[in-house]
Amino acid sequence: MVELVTESSPLARARTRVREVDAFWAGTTAVAAALAAVLGWFLRTWPPHEDEALALFVGRGSFGHVLHTVVAERGGAPLHFGFAWLVVHLGGGLTGLRIVSLVFAVASVPLIALLGARLADRAVGLVAAALASGSWVLLFHGIYGRMYSLFLFTSLLSFLALLSALDRGGRRRFALWGIALLLMLASHPYAALVVAAQGLFVVLRRRRLHAALVTLGAVGVAGIPFWWADLVLRDRFDVGVGGGGPELGSPTSVLHYFWWVAGDFSAGHRSWSTPVLVLALVGAILLWRRRPDSVALFACVVAMPALAFMLATLNSTTSPEARHLIFALPFFSVLLAVPLVELGRHGGLVGAAVAMTAVAVLLVGEVRWTHEKTPPIFDGDPPGEAQARDAAAAWLASTYRQSDVLLGYEPVYLQAWERNRSFSGHALPRADPALLAAALKDIPEPLGRGVWVFDASDTTNVKERQTIGYALPTPRAAFEGRVYGPFLVIRSREPLVTRVHYIAVSEEVMRLGRTLEIGDADINLHALHGARSRL
Repeated sequence: MVELVTESSPLARARTRVREVDAFWAGTTAVAAALAAVLGWFLRTWPPHEDEALALFVGRGSFGHVLHTVVAERGGAPLHFGFAWLVVHLGGGLTGLRIVSLVFAVASVPLIALLGARLADRAVGLVAAALASGSWVLLFHGIYGRMYSLFLFTSLLSFLALLSALDRGGRRRFALWGIALLLMLASHPYAALVVAAQGLFVVLRRRRLHAALVTLGAVGVAGIPFWWADLVLRDRFDVGVGGGGPELGSPTSVLHYFWWVAGDFSAGHRSWSTPVLVLALVGAILLWRRRPDSVALFACVVAMPALAFMLATLNSTTSPEARHLIFALPFFSVLLAVPLVELGRHGGLVGAAVAMTAVAVLLVGEVRWTHEKTPPIFDGDPPGEAQARDAAAAWLASTYRQSDVLLGYEPVYLQAWERNRSFSGHALPRADPALLAAALKDIPEPLGRGVWVFDASDTTNVKERQTIGYALPTPRAAFEGRVYGPFLVIRSREPLVTRVHYIAVSEEVMRLGRTLEIGDADINLHALHGARSRL
């Protein structure tokens, strides 16, 4: 009997572990499938955005042109623009670009679960994946054709590769960690904060320190193009060192920023903030008792951005938002999951019921906050706006000339290009004087007609409206225009020929925009003045 028990006990434990693993992957798959279904349903509901049009218009060039634009001129995320280039040259458009975001958002779910399992256990990983999937940060950026779900995915790869390399060692694992870091650096400029956080954790843990430092050194050299792109972006937005920026730069403002981020990572602010933060604090205490290294890693993930934001000089156009710390979302979700899982395990039937109810309430609160913060995700355009935009695009697509010069990356231009793939690609960045001048120099003279779009419904306006009055700049005979709902499309009747003439005419158009109370008109006028001096 004793021999039978001793032989069957390991077998029973093995079967239990197999059942746990099966339940873990079944639950993770269910969460990922649910997220994919939600994102797929609302993929086209969110109105097209200027930043999405930017990536696709840049992607219309050759791959070399895209890399040069991103690394040497604009700065930013080469990997994201590389995917945009691939979408364009495979015949896709806005939907294709958003599918890329959806794929990486859904692919992040099992990685969040795996990270949670490493930091705590499988049950915590599964609950953390569910909580992260319902957050505004992941829901919004899972359908928004930008780089943030890609950034989340690559950061998760880097954290998992780091933990594997430190725990088990081996050149192969450290090489995989280095590759993951490079992919992350190519995904977003804020990846530098993640590299710094992981470097700090390596130093604090002091395990396989030599191999880790060699890997970080190799990444520092191999990542020079990405560091350069970050410097270009920093110079464009005048980011410096010394603190004192109007948005951050002090411990109080940084703490307020983290409080705001925690709300966007969970169920929002106001009445939700205190219970959510208390829950996270309890999770940190419980996890510290069991796995202090996990809490140390999370502390490094928080400490490096906090230090950077206190030292940096930032302005209102560069102040970080919740999306910039999307790499911290899995860690915050783990802290929320730890006490809920503990309650479910040790609280009996009542505790399990309370824990499941709390998870459900948090998920409902997260979705409610998503709708409150960004209603168009679920509701789409106001009635008639999508049809008006489509009508404006149809007019431009049917009357265009390939030499037309477009100011900005308006969604109207994007939809015109999707209607007619030979639509003009001469789109000028509108808010950066140096970039505008450089892009204008790339267009050979004689220049074609100028095209401008005013959007009265844009969120940058003091008052958002669904209609706009018909107006033309002076001399009126030199322009033609159409009004479609909130959109006023203006086009010069004749080619503008020279760059200086284009800027002079565009300045006159922007002065009209100011009289129409278009919020971007002042910014564009300032950029045009700056571009004139650079020409």
